[in-house]
Amino acid sequence: MEVAIRVKSNYLFNAFLIFFVVHATQLGVGVQGFQRIIFQDAQQDAWISVLISGVATNLLVFFIVKTLELYSSTDIYGIHHDLFGLLIGKLLNVSYIFYLLMSFFVVLRNYIEVIQAWIFPEIPLWFLSSSMLLLVIYGISSGIRSIVGIAFFSVTLSLWLLIFIAYPLQYANWKQMLPMFESDIKGLLKGAYNMTFTVLGYEILYTIYPFVKEKKKVQKFAQLGVVFTTFIYTSLMVVATVYFSGEQLERTIWATLSLFKVVRLPFIERFEYVAITYWMLIILPNLILYMWSACRGLERVFNIKSKNAIWGISILIIICIQLFVTRNQVDALNGIFAKFAFFVVAGYPVILYLFAMFKRKIFNKGASSCD
Repeated sequence: MEVAIRVKSNYLFNAFLIFFVVHATQLGVGVQGFQRIIFQDAQQDAWISVLISGVATNLLVFFIVKTLELYSSTDIYGIHHDLFGLLIGKLLNVSYIFYLLMSFFVVLRNYIEVIQAWIFPEIPLWFLSSSMLLLVIYGISSGIRSIVGIAFFSVTLSLWLLIFIAYPLQYANWKQMLPMFESDIKGLLKGAYNMTFTVLGYEILYTIYPFVKEKKKVQKFAQLGVVFTTFIYTSLMVVATVYFSGEQLERTIWATLSLFKVVRLPFIERFEYVAITYWMLIILPNLILYMWSACRGLERVFNIKSKNAIWGISILIIICIQLFVTRNQVDALNGIFAKFAFFVVAGYPVILYLFAMFKRKIFNKGASSCD
């Protein structure tokens, strides 16, 4: 496998679109109900945990981009091959592909659960998963620039939903934010750790980086994307804290969606139905980018064409999704995946950067001594 990737000019896209890619992948199913699990540990200071998670994410994005900048134009698959050789590199690449497919599976299953719980409880899993997978396959077949375009429109066309998040503030009890800074460091850090599943998505930079034109600007726009995501999550956490009582918030599974139930419009009786349906536009970039990255990995590592891989993976996902039916099963899946994802997206970027820097210094030192 070649480490460097030569991308044709017609497949490249401008660096400012990284802002939309990062934000679109981070704002997924986790936003529908992250408040409960954060509040359980940090209580009324849960918004601080969200900020801590945001700052940590900015730091991790810094390491990811810096690792990629050590190479002219490559992805994580090429980096693994270069740093660890053929055997270990392939093992790490397979692990990362598995992580991407797990991310896809968990996002898809959680969104289907919301649809079944709120709108269509009688529609079977196989039908909903097949419908979503057909959209994903169609999106991937359009090419990387179209995928990035989907992420762009996902962000721009969904911003209007933020207006209605402010609607519950007319019933807010701001005393529920007090006393501030009461939670201990352990509770705040545990709350930030529980944000892992919610803020996932920025690791997509590992695979999409070679397709960016102005690679020197990737760091700036990626950081801005994370900051915007953190702002939205912090705002949602504050709104949920002042609207729900502590006991209510600990029992509310999908707090963000429940906030939409407060919205009353003369021409729409149940606004949350509109929000859940429109959420597909927000979820779609997550699914497409995760599947595209996994298929690209299979093509890079095993020379399996993406068109063939995506159909096989889709059939496997439709079969596996039948194993997770109840709420407890989905919760268990989320818990196991969150622990696995924490290492992949929180610990591993730093480790990979240190390995890459170490090799670069050794290589440069060897080149200097040869001179």
